[in-house]
Amino acid sequence: MLPHELQNIVPQPTPAAEIFQRHQIVREFYDEIKYRQELELHCQWYYATAKQHQQELQKMQGDWNILGWFSRRRSKI
Repeated sequence: MLPHELQNIVPQPTPAAEIFQRHQIVREFYDEIKYRQELELHCQWYYATAKQHQQELQKMQGDWNILGWFSRRRSKI
């Protein structure tokens, strides 16, 4: 079959269908951009929070264990 013969079998898309298809593509593109930006913000928050928790843990490990001091004292009494 020649290309001009296919026109009779497969109708040409209407201008409205082409506009709708382009609109869908653009919308999907912007949805993907929004998703990636939100993911990037979440990852930044996650890494900042994890770093803060690591710093707090190091600080707590350097503190005196007052509760453990009291519990050892009770077991000796």
